[in-house]
Amino acid sequence: MNKSWAIVNKILPFSCVDGPGNRLVIFLQGCNFKCLNCHNPYTISRCKECGECVATCPHQSLSFINNKVIWQSSTCQQCDTCINTCNYQSTPMTYRYSIEDILKLIRKYLPFLNGITLSGGEATLQLAFIEQLFSAIKQAQDLKHLSCFVDSNGYLPQLGWQKIVNVMDGAMIDLKAWDNQVYEALTSKGNLRVKKSIEYLAKMNKLYEVRFLIIPKHTDLQQNAEQLANFLKQFDANIKIRINAFHNHGVRGEAKTWQSASKQHIENFAMELKQFGLKNIVLPTVYLS
Repeated sequence: MNKSWAIVNKILPFSCVDGPGNRLVIFLQGCNFKCLNCHNPYTISRCKECGECVATCPHQSLSFINNKVIWQSSTCQQCDTCINTCNYQSTPMTYRYSIEDILKLIRKYLPFLNGITLSGGEATLQLAFIEQLFSAIKQAQDLKHLSCFVDSNGYLPQLGWQKIVNVMDGAMIDLKAWDNQVYEALTSKGNLRVKKSIEYLAKMNKLYEVRFLIIPKHTDLQQNAEQLANFLKQFDANIKIRINAFHNHGVRGEAKTWQSASKQHIENFAMELKQFGLKNIVLPTVYLS
């Protein structure tokens, strides 16, 4: 029996926005970016087992045993006191799932599913689990019809993608800025690997979607629509583009003061991308600004 397991932040049994059709989405804990605008900063790090959050829990759902923080999910009220206490952008509220655990869960919801998506955090930090889970799905007679997708920041090197490309049906990649320095300012990492990932996945016919997040005065996507379009249409002018609008609800730190993107911001950017040759562009259905 396969003993591989993953640290999971949460699981959505049904989602229609994380790939094609109705999907079971697994959010893995841990990320190699530190985006200033992150809406889920508690998914960035794994628990440091410092124990600082234990005494703050108003429901006594945390304990510290053998230098480990133990979370009792049955009494937890999801008040997020522990998350707000943590100094390491983490949470004690995570689960350990084996391959067999996930397969059992998939089969529970199987009649309603078109596929599985692994997200995060950054899913590819637990690459071995992705490879083994997708392989198990493809080898199971009752599950092999399900499509297997990864939602990623694209920072995985090509050698990493090569480990899963044959068991993965598609990937959604975030391209957060065009200029490398702007990218570093927003995420703490450069974008060379991200562009390489987009190029490789497109050539392998595994690039399902490229996502842009518009943050007025902070992203440079709006000023580089022509370069973005030329970069992407060399692979496929019909490549799916999803434009998301930044909103400052729920973010922390300096991003709390940033301007939210309006419908006009998004539509202007989409119009420019179309003008420069991109055709398949999906816009937000809801704006929170």
